[in-house]
Amino acid sequence: MSKPTSPSIPLLPITQVLLFSGLIVTLSMGVRHGFGLWLAPITRAHGWSVESFALALALQNLVWGLSGPFTGMWADRQGAPRVLMVGGLLYAAGLGWMALADTPFSFVLGSGLLIGLAQSCTTYAVVYGVIGRNIPPHRRSWAMGLTAAAGSFGQFLMVPVSNQFIHQLDWQGALWALSLCALLILPFATGLRQPKTSSLGIDPIQTVTTARPTGPQSTKEALLEALGTPSFLWLSAGYFVCGFQVVFIGVHMPSFLKDQGLSPEVATTSLALIGLFNIFGTYGVGLLGQHWPKNRLLSGIYASRAVAISVFLALPITALSVEIFSAVIGLLWLSTVPPTNALVAQIFGVKHLSMLGGVVFLSHQLGSFLGVWLGGRLHDLSGSYDIVWWISIALGVVAALFNTAVREAPTDKQTRP
Repeated sequence: MSKPTSPSIPLLPITQVLLFSGLIVTLSMGVRHGFGLWLAPITRAHGWSVESFALALALQNLVWGLSGPFTGMWADRQGAPRVLMVGGLLYAAGLGWMALADTPFSFVLGSGLLIGLAQSCTTYAVVYGVIGRNIPPHRRSWAMGLTAAAGSFGQFLMVPVSNQFIHQLDWQGALWALSLCALLILPFATGLRQPKTSSLGIDPIQTVTTARPTGPQSTKEALLEALGTPSFLWLSAGYFVCGFQVVFIGVHMPSFLKDQGLSPEVATTSLALIGLFNIFGTYGVGLLGQHWPKNRLLSGIYASRAVAISVFLALPITALSVEIFSAVIGLLWLSTVPPTNALVAQIFGVKHLSMLGGVVFLSHQLGSFLGVWLGGRLHDLSGSYDIVWWISIALGVVAALFNTAVREAPTDKQTRP
């Protein structure tokens, strides 16, 4: 006779999970989205090349990706709040270090190492683990889309705020002001605190029913299972392209527009519009993921990015064309995040979701590293960003094809009774 199944109830109210997850990613994603605004003032103040600044942010994305599986593993075992609090402290310290750095090497330590570690602790892989374990499967894609929309709102909100900080406090004072803002992550993290067991003695990992078998699975077994699943590899390969495209545009768009003779205000407006329309894109795709195949959504997003960039480059670069492009690319910006993470949960279950989300995000960050560094490198060598733009177009087509090979069905291990 089989053992009765424990009642399936969330340990935290859905509203509470979404509120505090949204506030955390609003800050963590919002601050990083505006780093491109510091490229000109920092390189001008120190006499550094564009590549020096780009390399520091490239390493930031690489550290974020490499540490993601380990912070995800830590969050799966010890709970998200502890990880988030450490991340908030690292974020504040890294921003302060950026303000004090006077050599490229010291700048890398602050913006690259400390903030890279901070972002791995305070962004989607960690909070999505909480969402996955507290939100029922039939609402999970929507919840992830809503949280990603909060991160998008942070991008829309924090870019003009960062720009005002720079104008009012100079670039160093602006970094100190953002350092104080990052400390707000600490109290927000307490809203995601979960007891190890509920009053009914239910393990938090098992609070939401999934197709995952009741027997324990070690972290190593979960990782080997994922790496042996072709769909996970195709999904990761597509996410590499996402990282390449969005970080290249996010960091180098101000410099690209300056090369086109446009004012810094156009660049600020561009980044803000990307954040604004990203709200609608991520939330909308989260809703669509409840009803449409998520792999097809991802293919459509990557193909649409390739078309949008091609049209943008084919037309004259004006303030109006930049605004239209920013709105379109904003709809597609982080809209890959909800279906990608929902697919990981759907295929492998939620017990190791933060860790597996960190692994697939590592691929994203390898792409981010290449996009931001290659943008600076090729700009210094050729004097323009043209080559990297066309690489972005080609990669978008490739990613669209990769995601057609992803299968949404749970693995055999999940479906065994």
